[in-house]
Amino acid sequence: MYIKCVVWDLDDTLWHGVLLEDENVLIRENISSIIHSLDSRGILQSIASKNDYDTAMQKLKEYGLQEYFLYPQIGWSSKSSYIEKIAESLNISLDAFAFIDDQPFEREEVVTSLPDVFSIDAADIDSLLDLPELNPRFVTSDSRLRRELYLNDMRRNSEEENFNGPKESFLASLGMKLTIINAAEEDLHRAEELTVRTHQLNATGYTYSYDELNHFCQSDQHILLMARLEDKYGSYGHIGLAMIETMPEAWTIKLLLMSCRVMSRGVGAIMLSYIMQRAKKNNIPLRAEFMPNGRNRMMEITYRFAGFEEVSRVDKLLILENSLEQVHAFPDYVEVIPLD
Repeated sequence: MYIKCVVWDLDDTLWHGVLLEDENVLIRENISSIIHSLDSRGILQSIASKNDYDTAMQKLKEYGLQEYFLYPQIGWSSKSSYIEKIAESLNISLDAFAFIDDQPFEREEVVTSLPDVFSIDAADIDSLLDLPELNPRFVTSDSRLRRELYLNDMRRNSEEENFNGPKESFLASLGMKLTIINAAEEDLHRAEELTVRTHQLNATGYTYSYDELNHFCQSDQHILLMARLEDKYGSYGHIGLAMIETMPEAWTIKLLLMSCRVMSRGVGAIMLSYIMQRAKKNNIPLRAEFMPNGRNRMMEITYRFAGFEEVSRVDKLLILENSLEQVHAFPDYVEVIPLD
């Protein structure tokens, strides 16, 4: 699995020395370049450090690095608890995290508490960029903007926390626009990235390569859809992917996934309603595959809420079907811009 977030220690890791003993600590050689490179690859970064928060953040600001770290955790609690807080805030699973620290005790504490986290000795920082776990196969336009997309999410979350009123009113205040398109060749790297990176909101867990997705794009027996979302804060990027096998006897949703960043926006249900509307318009039965993986329960709920019922099972693979007698309308809080 590729690493989605690198969590840094500070003292004797990001810089030489201990900040509370010497406020003139020197930043580690090449660290700025490494941080910039990880950011350009679409890898998020944060901090888990035992330090004084204000002092540490001021030092990062002096070095021009403060903006690169999302949800930094600086204080006197365990580093494993800090990483758990970062993972919850980013909505990223722990097996997509790497932790860098100079102290064997701290690395051991994290690995013991969070065995899925990839531990890295600060002594190996110079070879960090060569690790295969930190080298995605390609970097998309969405990848390059990933930190900015999460910063926008932080602003949305802050507004939501301070919003007085029902959730639907808050969502309406965002002015969301969901655009659904037929995936084109230039979208396929991002499509592959979505299949590789998305686990919680992936109905089957299937992953597809660029070449496989390109085949589906060109196939008369498949529909490959992508969704992108924007609101008053800016773009969320390409956040949804669906692949429908269109056989004469029935259409089957082979893949339906959403970025975890839009879990609370109801985008999965909206995209599913769009597919149902198309199937009903074509007067064709609609089925869907669902493969439970212990982390994608939300997608099964989405299918069940939309009226899909289990009709058969092959080992763990569930085959669901919808009568299409009742197709939910798009919610009022989002403008849906379909391709037709």
